[in-house]
Amino acid sequence: MKEHFVVGVVRGTHGMTGEFKVESTSGEYEHFARMEEVTLTDGTESKLFPVENVSMGTGCLYMKLAGISTPEQAARYNRWQIVVPRKYAHPLQEGEWYIEDLKGCSVWYKDETAGDTAPAVAEKDIVGTVTDVREGGSGYLVEILLSEGCSLLAEDVKYTKNGSVRSALVPFNNEFWGEVDVQNRKMQLMHLWILE
Repeated sequence: MKEHFVVGVVRGTHGMTGEFKVESTSGEYEHFARMEEVTLTDGTESKLFPVENVSMGTGCLYMKLAGISTPEQAARYNRWQIVVPRKYAHPLQEGEWYIEDLKGCSVWYKDETAGDTAPAVAEKDIVGTVTDVREGGSGYLVEILLSEGCSLLAEDVKYTKNGSVRSALVPFNNEFWGEVDVQNRKMQLMHLWILE
């Protein structure tokens, strides 16, 4: 499992001392108060900073990092992501998972109405792999790269017209997902038709 998470994004400067506004990726802000240091990254470059101060504003958080003391220095990090170790991420409630822990999980399907209730997941049951989880209009969507070797899926479902392996988006709700086991890197899909 991944040990570092994106917990926020820098959304502009605040004041004259190098503070900046932070948007939390989880929508929660309390866990920022525990942070002692954070890594800022733009995807190609990363820098580690000690945290000097965190304070709540109206609908956003203000953060001051050591070594950033002017609005111009803070502006350099606009739109950079804030990455922290797992211990500083927002604590999970029951039925919640970190998106980074879901990425790479095998997605399996077993027709339990056929009387096959064996708990083991066979290779033929794996319909794909989670590549991402995105925000959708009414919730999250799990992006699945379909498996070429899955015999449960028809060829026209697995491939695009140009012959490449297809991805599918599945709403992340109880109607479509059964067991989610990030420890063993697998998620149970409840309906095959959603991949079509």
